[in-house]
Amino acid sequence: MGSASASRKWRMRFLYVLLGVGILFLQLLPLSHVPQGWAGPDFIVVLTIVWAARRPEFVPVVAVAGVVLLADFVLMRPPGLMAAIMVVARQMMRRQSHGLRDSTFANEWLTASAILIGIAVLYRLVLAVFLVDQAPLGLSVMQAFMNVAVYPLIAILSQVLVNVRKLSPGDDDTLAGAT
Repeated sequence: MGSASASRKWRMRFLYVLLGVGILFLQLLPLSHVPQGWAGPDFIVVLTIVWAARRPEFVPVVAVAGVVLLADFVLMRPPGLMAAIMVVARQMMRRQSHGLRDSTFANEWLTASAILIGIAVLYRLVLAVFLVDQAPLGLSVMQAFMNVAVYPLIAILSQVLVNVRKLSPGDDDTLAGAT
């Protein structure tokens, strides 16, 4: 049991990093030469929150920091800001994951929505404090709500495609406390 669960844990951690880098690669593809008037979801942020809510041992702090820091550099965001916010958000979801285990999906979604909106607000607030140019408020609000709206889809895909689901109350807890 210990060896198989440890092996799966490391495979899922590697898959998280691979998915993060893959999402980043897709964001860089020049699919359109016309600027968009809307903001889509940040799939790396949503994927991290989904996995942290359901199985936090699959998204260790180092992996989250590395993937999001790489995204910060490649997407020309202030280096380390979103990475630091995501590490804090991951820790908050990890603390909530045990309580969410026994709750409904609606409660999980509500908790994740609060975290996702908090991420957007904190990011804009820090940029404003340091007088860094930002995207228009409308686009930031749109992206935050798109993150909330796409959460169920990412949760379903994670559960169906890679079996990232909440532990049941009777499941083995040994991995749930891992950082």
